[in-house]
Amino acid sequence: MDTSAYVQAVVEQTDTFADWVDGKDATAPVPTCPKWTLADLVDHVGSTQRMVAMLVGEQLSEPDSAFARYVPAPADSSQWRAWLRDGAAAAGRAFAEVSDDTPVWDPSGAAAGVPFWSRRLFGEACVHRADAAVALALPYELAPQLAVEATEDWLATMTSRGYWENRPDFADALRGNGQTLHFHATDASGEWVARREPDEVALERTHAEADVVVSGPATDLLLVISRRRPLAASSLDVQGDRAMFDLWIEHMNWVTDA
Repeated sequence: MDTSAYVQAVVEQTDTFADWVDGKDATAPVPTCPKWTLADLVDHVGSTQRMVAMLVGEQLSEPDSAFARYVPAPADSSQWRAWLRDGAAAAGRAFAEVSDDTPVWDPSGAAAGVPFWSRRLFGEACVHRADAAVALALPYELAPQLAVEATEDWLATMTSRGYWENRPDFADALRGNGQTLHFHATDASGEWVARREPDEVALERTHAEADVVVSGPATDLLLVISRRRPLAASSLDVQGDRAMFDLWIEHMNWVTDA
């Protein structure tokens, strides 16, 4: 997917999310984000999209001014649908005004800028819609190839230099000397091998033998590795070093308690 496709998917995923949460109980717990209520989830999704719209639209070289202009979600849940859609639309307008090589700050450590943020917002929208589905007891569906793209975002984000440097608990737990995990979507084109090294987790888009192989439907793969669905409730097959996979899942946590 290119930047415009990611942004269009962000709008579509946010539309569905907005329809689901509008008018619902703001205090409802979100089991997949243990310290969050539905209000917290809505606030996170909408405010993140607005901050990214500022970063991209204003071509910022550091994030402080965007963070300082944080816009909270309305307290009245009957206003959530409009507020969420406005945020997604603002992001869409911001991306439409730049090109992929426009310099924009991002936390990955790779200076990926505009493409990074378009994919990151897409991954966020997919995973947090899954949070809403659990909180509201709704079925969650995602086209397999979209699930592959969201899995790519999750794995690339979690193995980025920025994540390694800013999450010492992750770095300490996942240091290794070449141990490998292979993730394989069986209903769409998507395979990744993560290799644990002393100073990084290296991610390759390939098919290879590994110490542990996790395979199954792309949506299950996304939801299990993002800790939105228990392995036991999925159709994934795990072959090899199950303890290594359990360790991986334990430390796949972008937002504290999420």
